Amino acid sequence: MLLFFTLGLLIHFVFFASIFDIYFTSPLVHGMTPQFTPLPPPARRLVLFVADGLRADTLYELDENGTSRAPFIRNIIMHEGSWGISHTRVPTESRPGHVALIAGFYEDVSAVAKGWKENPVEFDSLFNESKYTWSWGSPDILPMFAKGASGDHVYTYSYDAKREDFGAQDATKLDTWVFDNVKDFFRHARNNQSLFSKINEEKIVFFLHLLGIDTNGHAHRPSSRDYKDNIKKVDDGVKEIVSMFNHFYGNDGKTTFIFTSDHGMTDWGSHGAGHPSETLTPLVTWGAGINYPQRVSAQQFDDSFLKEWRLENWKRLDVNQADIAPLMTSLIGVPFPLNSVGILPVDYLNNTDLFKAESMFTNAVQILEQFKVKMTQKKEVTLPFLFTPFKLLSDSKQFNILRKARSYIKHRKFDEVVSLCKELIHLALKGLSYYHTYDRFFLGINVVIGFVGWISYASLLIIKSHSNLIKGVSKEVKKPSHLLPCSFVAIGILVAFFLLIQACPWTYYVYGLLPVPIWYAVLREFQVVQDLVTSLLTYPLSHFVGYLLVFTLGIEVLVTSLSWAFFSVLLAVFPLMPVVGRKPDIFLVMGAGLLVLLLSLCVVTSLMKRKDSFRKEELLVHLLQVLSTVLSMYVVYSTQSSLLRKQGLPLMNQIISWATLASSLFVPLLSSPAVFQRLFSILLSLMSTYLLLSTGYEAVFPLVLFCLMFVWINIEQETLQQSGVCCKQKLTSIQFSYNTDITQFRQLYLDDIRRAFFLVFFLVTAFFGTGNIASINSFDLASVYCFLTVFSPFMMGALMMWKILIPFVLVMCAFEAVQLTTQLSSKSLFLIVLVISDIMALHFFFLVKDYGSWLDIGTSISHYVIVMSMTIFLVFLNGLAQLLTTKKLRLCGKPKSHFM
Repeated sequence: MLLFFTLGLLIHFVFFASIFDIYFTSPLVHGMTPQFTPLPPPARRLVLFVADGLRADTLYELDENGTSRAPFIRNIIMHEGSWGISHTRVPTESRPGHVALIAGFYEDVSAVAKGWKENPVEFDSLFNESKYTWSWGSPDILPMFAKGASGDHVYTYSYDAKREDFGAQDATKLDTWVFDNVKDFFRHARNNQSLFSKINEEKIVFFLHLLGIDTNGHAHRPSSRDYKDNIKKVDDGVKEIVSMFNHFYGNDGKTTFIFTSDHGMTDWGSHGAGHPSETLTPLVTWGAGINYPQRVSAQQFDDSFLKEWRLENWKRLDVNQADIAPLMTSLIGVPFPLNSVGILPVDYLNNTDLFKAESMFTNAVQILEQFKVKMTQKKEVTLPFLFTPFKLLSDSKQFNILRKARSYIKHRKFDEVVSLCKELIHLALKGLSYYHTYDRFFLGINVVIGFVGWISYASLLIIKSHSNLIKGVSKEVKKPSHLLPCSFVAIGILVAFFLLIQACPWTYYVYGLLPVPIWYAVLREFQVVQDLVTSLLTYPLSHFVGYLLVFTLGIEVLVTSLSWAFFSVLLAVFPLMPVVGRKPDIFLVMGAGLLVLLLSLCVVTSLMKRKDSFRKEELLVHLLQVLSTVLSMYVVYSTQSSLLRKQGLPLMNQIISWATLASSLFVPLLSSPAVFQRLFSILLSLMSTYLLLSTGYEAVFPLVLFCLMFVWINIEQETLQQSGVCCKQKLTSIQFSYNTDITQFRQLYLDDIRRAFFLVFFLVTAFFGTGNIASINSFDLASVYCFLTVFSPFMMGALMMWKILIPFVLVMCAFEAVQLTTQLSSKSLFLIVLVISDIMALHFFFLVKDYGSWLDIGTSISHYVIVMSMTIFLVFLNGLAQLLTTKKLRLCGKPKSHFM
């Protein structure tokens, strides 16, 4: 059985990892030739300002007094440059936003998951193609472009990561640091001949990353005075930097300035999904090569922003975020980033029609190069008779379009060139997507075959070893034939040879060969299938259809009670509550704490009446846990007050929070092993930590879940007693025991399928009840402010994951009690849950999305992840639940063993 579990975990790990090979692989290709416009560029240098987390509406709109929050930027829009909205793509996070801006392509989800600070995949960028790039700003953003650059020409200047404190007094200091250091840099350059020579070269870039607005948005929300005042300070800083550049370079007119943002922010201070407040970012450009403002009488857009911002008479030029990269490269005359998929927005350019046409032609050739390399790579590893080319862009069509474009340039038909090149770009992008997903169907079929085989084998094992369905069927055992193993060996060799001649990656061998041994194991149990069919034929048809319907629907009528109905309805409210968009409510957290204290008082009073089962030591443990709850409530309230006063996280509160977290897993071990007392002790310990990680209504969720779990335990015991499976025994007299008597376990009954369904249902409810990993912005960073306020993505992520796991632990501890009271073997349960979760996983496998908003993508992934990880989690959570429920520690003296 141990071997089966080990193989099961390994197979599920392969199935789990398969979605990242099938749906989320890197779209990048390598081996293209650099392409650049063969005409002199209008600018020698480019200055890029990125105001992290800045929303377009907050920058462009006028305040309540009818004045702009950014008067310098607004003056640029009206008198000096061009402006518009940059439409970002999900996930609206800092890393993919900056990659789109500077490298011109949109990162896939798997790359984002690999971190903020490094390049998970190699890619080209504007910085890499420049002669020199100097950058100032956050240590989370700058290194990702410096590390991937070829040569030593990208210089970074970052402040210490500890400055990114969401509880700090003034986050605008992050931006002030950048502006001050840029000024110091140019002052130093006047006295350093080598540096002075470099910054007077052509094809150079200056990048200023401004994180203060994003930090204030997370800490205080975009509607706050802090966020809006930060915009004014950024506007003042940009004005000073522009003046300094013009003075330093003697107003030579060879500097281009671009001001934009990587992403916006929701009203509740998060980002990551596809809400317009997150995807609409400002773009303001001016200087060398940029068109001057264009006055118009009317503009047609699907929104009413122009009127709201009072900019309806200044031409608005919207772009996709990746389009900014080719715009910047054409302005300073460097090659387009090799992996860029952006389309040059020619309306921003103030240059000759010839320059625009040549730049657009270069853009089209650069993207076509990617298509050709991708097609060649796929063609080389596919058998000729199996290769299906992208028919909309054949070799002859490519040649004809390029020849026609060159002809138009020769005859000075520049508008036709731009239109033709845009058509070629759109076809090339479609072709890139076609070849990127070329193997998806083949891989998906292999995974599905493996899934079905594994579900079949696990079902046969349940029927053979853990049920009475075929016990009465006596049949002659046939000697296994050598034909079956030889046939599957031959199939395995053929599959491996097929993959070998196509030079497939090693992961393809895993997905292609894994179904072979699985289906061999299934067909070896063909005798079980025959016995099962024989057994089922003895059942009346009506009974068989009825049982099948019950299993398919996953429901069975329970002995209901008022408390079961009440807590079920109450629990059902939580998944309906908004995952994103909710504001922190400290009073709901305090209310949850008071409910825990009230419940504790009732329980302790009840237990004290039963003097035989409640000793002073156990009373001390309960009082300690009550004190921990009170301290958690105090820490939550005082931390909130301190942050509102911008005094940061108090050190004492931080110490109490980490101490509470550390003690939450061993304090329950000091309590009585009696079922109810131990479960209640676990609730008190975990609730203390959960309160510290809560910001609103979710603080009540574990309490309601625990109450329903307790009712479930009672109902399961009553149901089993009424069916006559076990004798009457009071729940209060049952104790958790580490040394369980295996002989007490029984064979599976139909009721046990329902119990497994309930376990799966409660685990899914625990996961999706109060927010989950479906969306990055479904997590409020305020959840971890009692533990830390300095930005630390992995530590914050770990705390949020523990918050999600706490309801899981409560469910598994409750199910330990159900197993104990119903004498159900955990191995049998594991197999049933395995089959149920695998059937669900097969369904969710086809629903995984690699397009749409980050919320849609994340939800589809998390559905698949939770059902695939259920069996893996069950092993871990079952071990943790056994530790919490059966282990007994004493404050003094030797530990005491407990038996039923």
